[in-house]
Amino acid sequence: MRKKPIVSIIMGSDSDLEVMKESSLVLEGFGIAHEVKILSAHRSPKLTSAFAEKAAGKGIKVIIAGAGGAAHLAGVVASHTTIPVIGVPMDTKALKGIDSLLSTVQMPSGIPVATVAIGKTGAKNAAILAAEILSLGDQALKKKLIAHKKSLVKIVKEKNKLLCQKPRCLK
Repeated sequence: MRKKPIVSIIMGSDSDLEVMKESSLVLEGFGIAHEVKILSAHRSPKLTSAFAEKAAGKGIKVIIAGAGGAAHLAGVVASHTTIPVIGVPMDTKALKGIDSLLSTVQMPSGIPVATVAIGKTGAKNAAILAAEILSLGDQALKKKLIAHKKSLVKIVKEKNKLLCQKPRCLK
């Protein structure tokens, strides 16, 4: 039996899927049940607001929203729910994602959206942030996050060992 999703990954267009699948992969790695949907603040505003208004009742605890350009998706969703919303700005051709970043991060007072980096790094970090939020009430998940952080330290130590095996090791 498949677990009920507790995180929703939403995106403004299917063109965002390549980036947002990174969130899905990270959540899968932590064993967090999630769903993936395409919603648009501009092309399907009624569907988007209905999703946000019903998400808590469906058991969703965190929403990760990826959008580019005007990037209103995260803010519109946040305005219709009290569930934490994490915005992932998409890279854009015209402004390299700076437009998306500014649209996502500049929410008016009272409508917070946690905003991460542009693109794939942001999508991965959004999933880790979602896991951290969820771990506040889940000790097993907290242990997985601790192990994740330890694995990052191990990678850095291994890279330092490799660095010092080269002729130019700085000591």
